[in-house]
Amino acid sequence: MDPNKIIVLAIIATSVATFISRFLGAVTSERVDANSKLFDWFNLVAYSTLAALLSRIIIFPAGVLADAELIVRLIVLVCCIFIFIIMKKNLVIPTIFSAILLSVLTSI
Repeated sequence: MDPNKIIVLAIIATSVATFISRFLGAVTSERVDANSKLFDWFNLVAYSTLAALLSRIIIFPAGVLADAELIVRLIVLVCCIFIFIIMKKNLVIPTIFSAILLSVLTSI
């Protein structure tokens, strides 16, 4: 099969899967109590998945980030978490700071 067709099929399949999960979430959202144990479980699963993905990106990076040393990536992470807490959970400032700090530390 042509590689371009495979890419298009993969994009269509992932789009459909994303749409179905979002649609089902929207349909069932009225029935789920925000203070229920089920809602807490989904919230914990989402945060743990995000933590696992971020850990993988930091420990086993791909692409350009793989050129940075592990210690540099960890320093940037710790600094950005500290800034995130100081800035009252603002996501914009730590994100911009992480890009600047990573580029400065990798160029040294």
